Amino acid sequence: MDKTETLNLLGDSKLIEKLTHVEHKNLLTHIWNLIGLAEIPNTIDLPYTQNLVSYVNKHIATEEGFSYTGIATEIVPCYNALIFEAYCRLGLGHTDEAQAALNWIKQYQVFDRVTKTTWPYEGICKHGGCMKNVPFFIGIGKTVRALITYRDFSQNEDTEVNQLIQIGLEYMMQHHMFQRLSNQKPISPHITDIMFPQSYVLSLTDIVYIIGKTNSLNRPEILPVLDLLKDKQTSTSGWKIDYIYSYQGYVPFDNRRKDSEWITSLFLSWLGTDVF
Repeated sequence: MDKTETLNLLGDSKLIEKLTHVEHKNLLTHIWNLIGLAEIPNTIDLPYTQNLVSYVNKHIATEEGFSYTGIATEIVPCYNALIFEAYCRLGLGHTDEAQAALNWIKQYQVFDRVTKTTWPYEGICKHGGCMKNVPFFIGIGKTVRALITYRDFSQNEDTEVNQLIQIGLEYMMQHHMFQRLSNQKPISPHITDIMFPQSYVLSLTDIVYIIGKTNSLNRPEILPVLDLLKDKQTSTSGWKIDYIYSYQGYVPFDNRRKDSEWITSLFLSWLGTDVF
């Protein structure tokens, strides 16, 4: 399929129409808009997406990584990872902006309770992004997910990225991917909810992505996740959206009334059809 055919198909999409008619009120609006577009193949060919990337490069990318405020000293792990992953999906993982985000992860992100970050700025503690005695679980999950996407979309093997994925995965496995060590209750709000596309919360969708992409289906630690998925599976063998994040610029791909074609297709592609 050539570029003209691709653009014609994208132009016929009602979802693309919604995503390309977002009213941009602030930096976050641009971020959620970009993340939505990045989930759809070939959207980087759209002039709208190219303009959006240019805006992010100018106002959100910093020399240290992506900052949702545009200020380098206020980089937060989950937002840096979210935008970095969007760039990878758009085929921009090699750009200076994405590589700065990757370098921030390599230098400053922690994936366990032993390592201490050397990032000196307190802005990281906004929205629970701290990496002190107990690292922020959402930040770890989002970063592991982003590194997996980078690995899958990158042309080059990166041994350090593979190591960081494994370290982060093992930390998450200690928690059965979503449970507190103290009482086995969910670690954070919406971590057992299905949503798409992603937002700053760590969701069941993110967890399924990580499990599937790391070939972890046979590990006993994920049994609680599989139980959750079986409980949520509908009578028509699909899955519905549980949670829709509400913010200007965030465009949900499905409603909560019926099976989500997006989620059902993705879950089966990540986990295989024989799991359930």
